[in-house]
Amino acid sequence: MLARTDRVWASDCNDALERLSIQRWTELLLPPELVGTHVGPERSHTTNRVHDLGFRAATALFGHDGIEWDIARISTTEQTELAAGVALHRRLRPLLHAGRVVRVDHPEPAVWAHGVVDHDGTRAVYAVARLATSVAQSPGAVRLPGLDPGRRYLVRPVSDAPAPATADRSAPAWLAGGVTLTGAALTRVGVQLPALHPEQSLVLEVDAVH
Repeated sequence: MLARTDRVWASDCNDALERLSIQRWTELLLPPELVGTHVGPERSHTTNRVHDLGFRAATALFGHDGIEWDIARISTTEQTELAAGVALHRRLRPLLHAGRVVRVDHPEPAVWAHGVVDHDGTRAVYAVARLATSVAQSPGAVRLPGLDPGRRYLVRPVSDAPAPATADRSAPAWLAGGVTLTGAALTRVGVQLPALHPEQSLVLEVDAVH
């Protein structure tokens, strides 16, 4: 069947929170470019949950990416944010649809992270999502596996996506302009996360420094 199709619809549920687990396990068998992922409306018709556009776009980013939303009725602000999300996917698509998928183990069960790393180790993109509240407000550091340990990388939040909502009084300083670390440090230690609110995602872009 896969030899005859260029897209697989993993589920009729377009709730971004549900889609995180749906896509996580579907992509154990299928590459992201084959998995249909859509930005749905603010209130999901399948679960009645309400999610920020940034969270919905970050979830849909790691897949085929599409829009399942009546955009004729959305606000000017939503149009601008949605257009930015589409442009982000188009910019990153050569990496997202050809790189190596990595999953990130994190000690906090409510924090899920995953990414795609270019085969030559020059660039990567990761998403960190907080699914729910937990005992500790701060989720600590997240490791970014799959990078070349001997290279140096600039890690920064993507500039063309809405910033996630956090509970921080002061966010980690590195978020403002990015931070440069070795691939070994990022793989073994990682970077300090902001205190993401539940059902928020932080998308990080990583580029080798020459």
